[in-house]
Amino acid sequence: MRLDPKLLAIGLGGGVLSGLLGVGGGIVMVPLLVLWAGYAQREAHAVSLGAIIPISLAGIATYGVAGEVRWWQALGLAVGSVVGARIGAGLLARIDERLLKVVFGTFLVGVAALVAARG
Repeated sequence: MRLDPKLLAIGLGGGVLSGLLGVGGGIVMVPLLVLWAGYAQREAHAVSLGAIIPISLAGIATYGVAGEVRWWQALGLAVGSVVGARIGAGLLARIDERLLKVVFGTFLVGVAALVAARG
C-alpha cells in the first residue's frame, strides 16, 4: 500500500503551519482533504484528528529543546482538550454532514474575522 502524495502534501502543509502558527489540523488539513483529496467532511475531520498527536509531538520536541514549552499551562490545555475532544468526537459521529459543513465553514469565517480585526 502506498501513501497518497496528496496526503503527504497536505500533511506537510499542515505541519508547517502548525509549527509556525499553532494551527494545522482543522483549519488547514480538513478543507484540503475535502476540496483537494476528495474526502467527505466527516471523514476529513476524523483523519485530521489522527494527525494531531504526531504534529504535537514534533512541535513539543522542537520547542521543548529550545526551552519554550510552558509545561503547566500546556498541561491545563491538555486536560481541557482531552475532555473537549471526547465531546467533539461524539458530536462528529452524530451530526448531519451538511450541518457539519455549515458549522465548520462558519467557524473558519469567524476565526478569519477575529484575526483580521486584531491584526
